[in-house]
Amino acid sequence: MKIKRRNTPAKEAVLNLLTNKAKAMSQDSIEKNINVDIDRATIYRVLNRFCEDGILHRIVAEDGKQYFAVCIKCEEKKLADHHFHFRCTKCETIECLPFEVQFSLEKGYSVESVNCILTGICKDCA
Repeated sequence: MKIKRRNTPAKEAVLNLLTNKAKAMSQDSIEKNINVDIDRATIYRVLNRFCEDGILHRIVAEDGKQYFAVCIKCEEKKLADHHFHFRCTKCETIECLPFEVQFSLEKGYSVESVNCILTGICKDCA
């Protein structure tokens, strides 16, 4: 994944962690698992910048936490823009699922984003 802006050790560490992880992670989880000395505010800025640049996508779960996933995983799996996510309550990660969200609306509505999360125990933790 190519970073469009100036690369820093903090950006590289966050991107490497999320790229090597097969699931989306919360900022708290990233902070616990990162292998460089980086503060919470810097992690937050890096995550937001990567979302703006289209490198990551943000998933807001029903627990109110934001989780971040590298978009290349979605591109490799050829996931639709509106796909389901699965949040594991045990390992505290979110996984993109290869199922497109199907819905219909009355005429006049225009959908800008979809947030569909299934919650439970993932296959790795079961």
